[in-house]
Amino acid sequence: MNIEKRFPKKRVVITGAGSGLGRALALEFAKKTWNIAVADINGERSRETVAMIDKEGGAGLAIRCDVTDPDDFIKAVALLNKEWNGVDILVNNAGVAAAGYFEKIPLETWEWILDINLKSIIYGCRAFIPLFKEQGRGHIVNVASNAGIACLPEMGCYNVTKAAVISASETIRTELAPFDIGVTVVCPTFFKTNLMDQFSSPDERQRMLAEKFFERSKTSAETVARHVIKCMEKNRFRVITQADGRFVWWAKRHFPEAYFKIASYIYRKGILDKYLGLDQN
Repeated sequence: MNIEKRFPKKRVVITGAGSGLGRALALEFAKKTWNIAVADINGERSRETVAMIDKEGGAGLAIRCDVTDPDDFIKAVALLNKEWNGVDILVNNAGVAAAGYFEKIPLETWEWILDINLKSIIYGCRAFIPLFKEQGRGHIVNVASNAGIACLPEMGCYNVTKAAVISASETIRTELAPFDIGVTVVCPTFFKTNLMDQFSSPDERQRMLAEKFFERSKTSAETVARHVIKCMEKNRFRVITQADGRFVWWAKRHFPEAYFKIASYIYRKGILDKYLGLDQN
């Protein structure tokens, strides 16, 4: 169903929309003349996105939102109820990246990434689900990552948060179906974004690996954003834009033991390092 037919009032709130995929999604909605709330902790970036939204034909609204603070989500619900008399779509997009050998990742990094990547999803859903139930419809988009499916080595803390987001999304997909509330989880592989801005790792090796992956990616945030909206229109649950991500999902689902054997072999032989040009031999 056309997304405007389902949600004629055209109201969406996007966390972390001050940059990256969040901004790309905001601009795609703007082209469809939606009302878009930019919920971001960075006021300057929020205002930049709002100006871009307005230029593209949408109506932007900046909301200061620290996604690690559940009260900020509650305030956002109250504000949007006042300004728009409700919300149609919540996009939990804010996130950060970290990596490292499992035993070397500082506990502080675990707390930091769990707060932003996982707990923010919990806070957002808890705050907006009652509103959606009251309205009798709504849609939640949780941005996870293919990392939550592939679980590649040296990405333990990131993998854990994204796998948990997928699990949470699967749970509420079923729970909310009787209330006409859709749920979509986004699981892209590497694409051109600013995720490296706050990247954390105890070893320089992981930063170099991540940067190489991002450099080699030919997928833009705009491409992912358009695919997300298209999948929402079809009420699809899982969004995997890139072919490599779809292959990983298929291989792990149908041949899990073979998947781990091959992944272990590739890692043990340093094949990825050679592919990315990091092999020192």
